[in-house]
Amino acid sequence: MVGDMVGGLATIRAEQALLPGGWARDVVVTVGGDGRIASVAPGDAPAGTATDATRVGVLLPAPANTHSHAFQRAIAGLTERRGAGSDSFWTWRELMYRFVGTITPDQAQAIAAFVQMEMLEAGYGTNVEFHYLHHAPGGQSYANLSEMSDRIAAAAAQSGIGLTLLPVMYQFGGCDGRPLGGGQLRFGNDMDRFARLVEGAGRAVAALPDGRLGIAPHSLRAVAPGDFAALAALTDGPMHLHLAEQLPEVAEVQAAYGARPVEWALANIDLSARWCLIHLTQMLPHETDALARTGAVAGLCPLTEASLGDGIFDGVRWMEGGGAISVGSDSNIRISLAEELRQLDTSQRLRDHSRAALATVELSTGRRVFDGVARGGAQAAGRGTGAIEAGQPADLLALDMSHPDLEGLGGDTILDSFVFAGGNEMVADVWTGGRHVVTGGRHVARDAIAAGYRAAVRDLRASA
Repeated sequence: MVGDMVGGLATIRAEQALLPGGWARDVVVTVGGDGRIASVAPGDAPAGTATDATRVGVLLPAPANTHSHAFQRAIAGLTERRGAGSDSFWTWRELMYRFVGTITPDQAQAIAAFVQMEMLEAGYGTNVEFHYLHHAPGGQSYANLSEMSDRIAAAAAQSGIGLTLLPVMYQFGGCDGRPLGGGQLRFGNDMDRFARLVEGAGRAVAALPDGRLGIAPHSLRAVAPGDFAALAALTDGPMHLHLAEQLPEVAEVQAAYGARPVEWALANIDLSARWCLIHLTQMLPHETDALARTGAVAGLCPLTEASLGDGIFDGVRWMEGGGAISVGSDSNIRISLAEELRQLDTSQRLRDHSRAALATVELSTGRRVFDGVARGGAQAAGRGTGAIEAGQPADLLALDMSHPDLEGLGGDTILDSFVFAGGNEMVADVWTGGRHVVTGGRHVARDAIAAGYRAAVRDLRASA
């Protein structure tokens, strides 16, 4: 495992740190050998507690990246042309299916490790992988049914990232129950085979120092309506679901089930804080209000949602209703925590002709959205509270305060500058589960992981 601690304690001394009660100065954070925060103390703590401390300017909780399809990173930049007709999510999907038809387990692992490395360098502490590339081309099982899930876990061992693995249940090609075809054949399972796949994936995750297993019914289009409860019973981990992403999806679900996707989910699924609902870009106001009250997290992917023309999540209404939020990089065409948060807020401004749409009187925009995704991301990943406090996973992010746009700043203005004036270049150090995997803005195994990725995509592009 990259970045493993060898015995003893690790200590971090921060000039400023964002704690549960707000900003604090001169803070010493001690990390135990179990990868959890052992103590958070003032900088004038007794001598010896910070003898060999790593010194940073600003220390933040490192949020989880709560929605990723790692293999799609390999087609970033390759789908920006169009034919004579119009282009949409659905035409993009067909291109993706053709490309995915040739990916091998070795290539999938190399791509996933690169994606996880980029997440860490962007300031994320956890990869929540919505993993549906299960089988060999044509849909035949590998000799090891969970082979591709095992490869995601193996990538996490290479990158050192915290992993919440979500094997995806994908049964049908639509609400009418039509069989899967083409590229989708690699995704498909019936309930029996899926349960066995989940069991194997659980063994792979259990071999990691802090892995977590959940389940992801792909969508209302791809899973039988009566199977949600049985899927939820397969683990005690998080449940994630694509919901209300595209207008044609809304129309298909309404025609088949007599209700819009969010209305149907509210009436037929036991939604709670265990759930993370992905995208939610096609909701009516009453749906937004009702769904926010369930405690489920909105899993938002603003960069991908813009790229695919999904629509704009109603963040203002959702957050005013107390709804929890998280962000993910989805198609991974661009992996940047700061840019996801910026796109989330600026899309609200464009729609409503406003400024600082997600700020409040008490909290600036950067502070409110960062707090939101730190807490909501931890909930969606099943990984603590997303706060710097004793007992929590040591998922920590230090910003480079020598950056010109951060020089001399304090408090919430730091987060505003990170979100609206900066990006990955401001990330200095990242710890995940206590493993110090990014130093000086660079992953500790960047060269080897990048070489594996280059070889994988070179071969894929040659055969696609």
